[in-house]
Amino acid sequence: MEDATRSVLEATDAPIDAPVETLDVAAAGPPAPLRQTLEALPELADDVVLVQYNDRAPQHLYPKLDDRDYAYETVEQADATATVIWREQ
Repeated sequence: MEDATRSVLEATDAPIDAPVETLDVAAAGPPAPLRQTLEALPELADDVVLVQYNDRAPQHLYPKLDDRDYAYETVEQADATATVIWREQ
């Protein structure tokens, strides 16, 4: 796991020892980041943590994650915004 992703995970309540997938949607214009993230989540095992890198906090994604019972936290970084998404075990 990259150091940047590890530091993002350590800044959240996500399980640090879980498998991690990353999704970089920073260059994609709306609504692609929302769509790509929602399409990726069902493909992941329940123990996998998804780290979405974006150029802003994905405000429209949060209610959809709530509806699907995902936990999430957003971490602002100098060069990107990372939203960590996981299933509570």
